[in-house]
Amino acid sequence: MEKALLFINGVPPEKLPVTEKYSLIACSDGAFNYLKEKNFPLEKLDFISGDFDSHNGSDDDIYEQKFIFTPDQDKTDFEKSLEIIGQKGYSRIDVYGGSGGEMDHFLGNLTVALRFKNQMEITFYDEFSTYFFAQNHLVLEKVKGKTISLFPFPLAESVSTNGLNWSLNKENLAITGKIGTRNFASEDQVTIDFEKGELVVFVAH
Repeated sequence: MEKALLFINGVPPEKLPVTEKYSLIACSDGAFNYLKEKNFPLEKLDFISGDFDSHNGSDDDIYEQKFIFTPDQDKTDFEKSLEIIGQKGYSRIDVYGGSGGEMDHFLGNLTVALRFKNQMEITFYDEFSTYFFAQNHLVLEKVKGKTISLFPFPLAESVSTNGLNWSLNKENLAITGKIGTRNFASEDQVTIDFEKGELVVFVAH
């Protein structure tokens, strides 16, 4: 299945991802600024979306045909970009720039990803980890020795794991109670199952 790559306006990635594996590449208007600074090949962008409150370049007229003006202030630039990507027929999206900096943006991005969870497979990447909302049954491969964190958002019921150093057996996780952060994989394959709720899984690089 084809995959899309989206850059949004969080902390820019230190190392830009390999673009050849993506069929569509897009960014928010703020991310367009840091992509220019990092000498990203802007001709590879399929579109730049946003209200352009973060966009600072009148020297970018060459890319003007790729600008999609989305002024709706009831939605974030991330949410509007996801809507456009979905309209173009993509349901698998890798996101860079979703965390770091102002943490309300990070939490807001997680909330947006949750809203799209049943429509899209959204995976975030930052300098520390890969993270995403898990389906009720998840298998992680080739993770032995990596830090694995399970974070309920806000609840995850009857969570069981296999392959983690500290295993869970039908336990309930909640942000007001027990959470599952800073565990690590004791096996190369880790399985995570839960019955109800929402669970964000972080896998350290």
